Amino acid sequence: MASYSIGEDGAHGIKKLGFGLMRLPKAGEAIDVEQTKQMVDLFMDAGFTYFDTAWAYAGSEDAIREALVERYPRESFQLATKAAPWIGCESREDAVAQLETSLKQTGAGYFDFYLLHNLGEFRTHFFDQWGMWDWIAEKKAEGVIRHAGFSFHSTPEELDELLSAHPEMEFVQLQINYADWDNPAVQSRRCYEVARKHHKPVIIMEPVKGGMLANPPEQVANVLKAAEPNSSVASWAIRFAASLPGVITVLSGMSDVAQVQDNLSYMRTFETLTDAQHATIERAQHELAKIPLIPCTRCNYCAKVCPNEIGISGTFTAMNMHTLYGDLETAKKERTWQVDRHGKRPADDCIKCGRCEQACPQHIKIRDELARSIELFGPAEKA
Repeated sequence: MASYSIGEDGAHGIKKLGFGLMRLPKAGEAIDVEQTKQMVDLFMDAGFTYFDTAWAYAGSEDAIREALVERYPRESFQLATKAAPWIGCESREDAVAQLETSLKQTGAGYFDFYLLHNLGEFRTHFFDQWGMWDWIAEKKAEGVIRHAGFSFHSTPEELDELLSAHPEMEFVQLQINYADWDNPAVQSRRCYEVARKHHKPVIIMEPVKGGMLANPPEQVANVLKAAEPNSSVASWAIRFAASLPGVITVLSGMSDVAQVQDNLSYMRTFETLTDAQHATIERAQHELAKIPLIPCTRCNYCAKVCPNEIGISGTFTAMNMHTLYGDLETAKKERTWQVDRHGKRPADDCIKCGRCEQACPQHIKIRDELARSIELFGPAEKA
């Protein structure tokens, strides 16, 4: 039985590594459930118990039902999922129905942590309009939800307003990593400080910035490898986040068995970073700040609202690859794979409606960047 409690200092009974289920391995177009089972088993056998999914993560809730819920006692793990009424909902009934869908797809019976998903900017309106704050409190009283909170992608000022208006929220999930710590677009540090001011524990998402900090530029990796030759560069990102006070857990979006094994290798016996290790992170931050990357984390919220199904995140992945490594041909191949081979349309077909920019948690000027991608890669070939 996995007993736990949460408070403003974090959590007791939940280890500092959580399994993010947004980027599960694929077998063709479907999630590879058999490999996911292996990953879940490794994770649970090592004593880790927190799993994070969402109604909006296609196939993820069904996969975790098969890989976890149907194979382990319910009280042996914590399961989190989310409600996103700003995606495809036209009424309050549509919005609250997401919980029933999640319960059916996961088979979990209840959720240890339930989040109002991606608060901030225009998205907050839907939660207010449809009374989602009172609704989530009702569901908690019914026992369907044990802990209620929200995830957030916006400014520290807006976070302060939300936590002031809704002190009943028990926790907040924030994007925090060493690359975004002082990034003026993301403002990880200031958002974290707001949560601490309101005495809310934090769940950390995007600690490896969508995988970018697992394979950073050579000059950044050199700093980390010089300090600890036997540690993976990804481990620095996870340990940085987990070292912050008041953290419930750090979500790592693991995509294969090797990533689980690497994370477990250093998080089994996690210790807070030393002053010397923090100094190493600061040197890595200094090197990283010299490189102008598009801050895309591949959350694909833009894709959910794009009327022309443009391959936005795939295009940005290819552009960042070119910025990091300077290999245009490899970057072009990456663009072809990420966009064309995944059935998305090229940047040339963008109608500049701007919906993507309203949905983007990273505040990227998507239309400008897509235009720049056409200059870099050339116009798309027409069939």
